[in-house]
Amino acid sequence: MSEAPSTAPVCYRHPSRETMLRCSRCERPICTSCMNDATIGHQCPDCVKEGRRGQRPARTAFGGSRAGQLGYVTTGIIAINSLVMIASAIVGGPRAIAGAGGFFGLLGTGTPLTDFGEVLGWATYGGQVHGVAEGEWYRLVTAMFLHYGAVHLLLNMMLVAQLGRYLEAQLGPLRFAALYLIAGFGGNVAAYVFQPANQPSAGASTATFGLIAAVIVINRRLLRDPGPMIPLLVTNLIFTFTIPQISIAGHLGGLAAGAAAAAVLAYARLPQRSAKQAVGLTVLVILIVAAAVLRTQAILG
Repeated sequence: MSEAPSTAPVCYRHPSRETMLRCSRCERPICTSCMNDATIGHQCPDCVKEGRRGQRPARTAFGGSRAGQLGYVTTGIIAINSLVMIASAIVGGPRAIAGAGGFFGLLGTGTPLTDFGEVLGWATYGGQVHGVAEGEWYRLVTAMFLHYGAVHLLLNMMLVAQLGRYLEAQLGPLRFAALYLIAGFGGNVAAYVFQPANQPSAGASTATFGLIAAVIVINRRLLRDPGPMIPLLVTNLIFTFTIPQISIAGHLGGLAAGAAAAAVLAYARLPQRSAKQAVGLTVLVILIVAAAVLRTQAILG
């Protein structure tokens, strides 16, 4: 005598598996391999995916993406600076890395690459006139990725690694990238405005000073103690004012620009927070550019 066929429901994803479980959302039969715990009962994989699509992505306290916790921008900044240093050493030789003087003899010499991209107001070399006032405005950006030797690079990238990961996690990748670039740009413009026109400078320290200020601003906004950052700031300021060949204007300009950008990002409120942040940062960039234009007119006038 043959057995009657089973009438038990089968999992819609695994037809060979009988089950008495059902998705609490769509009510389709699911097996134990397919069930996902929900607030009420269990849900099937398809309903879980559908629910995730309908959810708003998680944001930080300042409106940034949680992808900042992965630190991709921070890693990218370190990688770019390191690759530029390698390129500078290739075209400039071993003394581009160390042994050319400065900072107890540990800094490297300038190279054709640093000559091309460092902050320089107006000067003649190689039989030609060069500088921002001569139309080489790109120098106000490229200088933050150039370094005079491996020690110069190492000191700055240690700060980027230490502070960048924290700020990127708090702000999200895009906002952190904007903060970093504005701090570096602001510091380079300050060097252009306040240094002698023929005095060159370069380095990510314009941006890293901005990161120090940004951590203090962000921590105050989050009601966290900014005290641990004060010794770091004081130490870097002591180095700035006591060691020769350091761009005082660049460091202080980066500090001010980073603090201003961080304040815009930290204190913009809902609604339309992202739009307010974008407008605030745009106004800040316009003011920095205006300072560079006025300096150019002064040099050429």
